[in-house]
Order: sequence, then structure tokens, then C-alpha cells
Amino acid sequence: MKSKLLIVIIMCFLLFPYTVFSAKETSPIDQLNYLSDEALQLTKSHRYEDAKIILDTFSDKFSNVSVKDQSFTMDELRIVTIAHNEAVEATSNASMDPDERINRVTKFRLVIDAISSTKQPLWTEMKEPMLTVFSQVKAAALNGEREVFHEKLNSFLALYEVVYPSMKIDVSSERIQKLDTRINFVDQYRVEILTDNDARQELLVLETELQTIFDGLTEDEADPSLWWVIISTGSIIILTLSYVGWRKYRGEHEKSKNRSR
Repeated sequence: MKSKLLIVIIMCFLLFPYTVFSAKETSPIDQLNYLSDEALQLTKSHRYEDAKIILDTFSDKFSNVSVKDQSFTMDELRIVTIAHNEAVEATSNASMDPDERINRVTKFRLVIDAISSTKQPLWTEMKEPMLTVFSQVKAAALNGEREVFHEKLNSFLALYEVVYPSMKIDVSSERIQKLDTRINFVDQYRVEILTDNDARQELLVLETELQTIFDGLTEDEADPSLWWVIISTGSIIILTLSYVGWRKYRGEHEKSKNRSR
């Protein structure tokens, strides 16, 4: 028994310096990245008060880092601030839908990863779900499936809204502006896209633009330690977006019916 206790004590002493060294080696931006992920995991577990505490801690640390190191651009500061405020609201607003809460904190998580990542950012892992949903949008438009088209387009837009702020950090402003213009066109002129062949061509152009943006940022391998985050983040978004899109479409459909009455 004494020998086992001695082994445990020795192991503690051997590991302690390594732990201290690792803590010292953790950069401030890595700490912020960890806090953003912790806030997301707590939100997914519906532990909103704990997530709010983590977000408050993040705010304090981020203020210190941004003032001390001045390592962020004005655009990055603005994007982080907006995403953080939305995440705080999501953890504080008890009347907000749980799916919307997760989406908002996910958006914040992706933003912080985009700032801290030196390799492939997490948001690029949304390439497959985004392009898959968009292919469904295109197929519904070509087949004249009105309800499916609206549902899938709303799902795509919900996913784009989650990814958009982090995308702005890594993609040039000119390209983002062009992408935004095309997506707004598709959203605004839904009826024309369903009925006009020329308008439908905009879907093909937008699909190519999305493919080009993702391909330009997926050349490097992602950090293996982040794969579990990528998988959990992607699965949550994919599982909830179809439902969110369907519900949004049904809500708009009901409003339309009520107005007609």
C-alpha cells in the first residue's frame, strides 16, 4: 500500500512541472479559443447560466488581450464584439428557441477559431453541408418544387448566417461583398428564380462562388486536436437547420394566409 502511495506521489511531482509549463505555454488567444468552445459545449447541454459566466470571463480576457497586444484589426474587433453580444443574449434570453441559442453561440465559436487558427479554420468544415443544402435548393428550383425550394433556401440562409462572420475574417472584403450580393439576390427574387430560366442561372454562379471560396481555404490539414470540435459543431448545425428552415417557411406561409383573409 505504501509503495503504491509513493508511486502516486512521485507521478504527481513528475507531472506538476509539465502542467505548469503547459499552462505558461498556452497563449492568450488559445485561452480565448478554449473559452469559446467551453461556452458552446455548455450551451449545447442547456447550461445557459454557466455558459454566460464563461462568456463574461471571455470578455474580460479579450479586453486585456486586445489592449495589451493590439493583435486584432478593427474589423476583427467589431466582428468579435457583435458575435459575443449575440452569444450573451442567447445564454441570457430564456424565451429564445434552444436551436437559435446554439446557432448563435456556434457563430461566436467559429469567429474566435477563425481569429486564432493558423491552419484550416473550423468554418471551412461547413463546406459539405452548405453545398449539399444548396444543391437541394437548386434541384427544387429546377423541378418547380415551390415549398421544398423555400424550405431548403431558408435552411441554407440559416447556415450561411452562422458561418458568415467567421468567413469575413478569412476572406477578402471584395469577395465577401460579391458573395453577399448574390445571396441577397437569390433570397429577394425567389419567385423569379422559380419561374425564370435567366434568374435561375444566378444559382449556378453562386454555387461556383461558394466552391471557390471554400477551396481556397481548405488546402491545409486541420489540427487533429480540433476534429472532435469540428464534428460536434457540424452535426449540431446540420441536424437543426432543416427544422429551423422548415419552421421559418411555415411561419411565413401562415402569415401570408392570415393577410389574405
